[in-house]
Amino acid sequence: MSITIIPFDEGESHLNWLDFTAALAKGHQLPKAEIADTFLYRGKDTLLNRAAWIDGLGLAVKSATIFPGNPDKGTPMVNGGVSLYGDQDGLLEALVDFHLVTKWKTAGDSLLAATRLARPDSRNILIVGAGTVGRSLRQAYGAAFPEATFTIWNRTTAKAEAFAAEFPGMQVAEDLETAVKAADIVTSATMVTEPILKGEWLQPGQHIDLIGAYRPDMRETDDTALQRASVYVDSFDTTIGHIGEIEIPLQSGALKRDEMIADYYDLGAFQRRSDDEITLFKNGGGAHLDLMTSRYILDAWNAAD
Repeated sequence: MSITIIPFDEGESHLNWLDFTAALAKGHQLPKAEIADTFLYRGKDTLLNRAAWIDGLGLAVKSATIFPGNPDKGTPMVNGGVSLYGDQDGLLEALVDFHLVTKWKTAGDSLLAATRLARPDSRNILIVGAGTVGRSLRQAYGAAFPEATFTIWNRTTAKAEAFAAEFPGMQVAEDLETAVKAADIVTSATMVTEPILKGEWLQPGQHIDLIGAYRPDMRETDDTALQRASVYVDSFDTTIGHIGEIEIPLQSGALKRDEMIADYYDLGAFQRRSDDEITLFKNGGGAHLDLMTSRYILDAWNAAD
């Protein structure tokens, strides 16, 4: 049996954001994933393996090497790949580029929620954070909301301006509070540990998409935002007890577990209940999403042959 090797550019040329959200939805109709993470360390260097097994979809191991000294040598800090195995026989089917899987998993995860929770007439989308993920979000949200105008905010204005230059028509926000108040959708991908999005800024009918926080000490919004909004997550298992955005307010009592409405294994509950409702989604990632993404990429690759 031959093994398919899928590099970034060739693999991405076959992908479609809306088709991908449909694939993620379908993946959550299958039996719940079994997931596990392992870490190995050498000084500041790290090897992270994230494994997932979904009955009916297969198995995947996503390996990431994080070498902080690499940029000084002209080499990317994060590298890796995804090994995808067959559901029926466990045979290795494909090796998929790490960055391709990560890009589509991260932005597509948020897009699935937005297509169900944001108002369909959303026209003003604010991206907070001018990094690599922000660029992926611009592409993903642009596919689902083609008539929307986009604004970018970043702590360093020069980086926001460089970001905006890549996307004709994008505006640069100088004041975050003003930009949040004017947005229909706010999607945030920053590396902050202290909240930068204040709940008092939120407006009726908004959808808030939170991506950046992934450690127990990280969060992008304050307690007020969570208390004013209807809270959803992609997975209870990978957010509760793991990510500060959710765990810190749970521990303090600012957020109660029964106030969290649903994760993707109850996708039917991802429905906006009124035009004035503020919805908030926490994108936590997870190996099961890497598996769903890799399977979609391989299926699209094979369909294009």
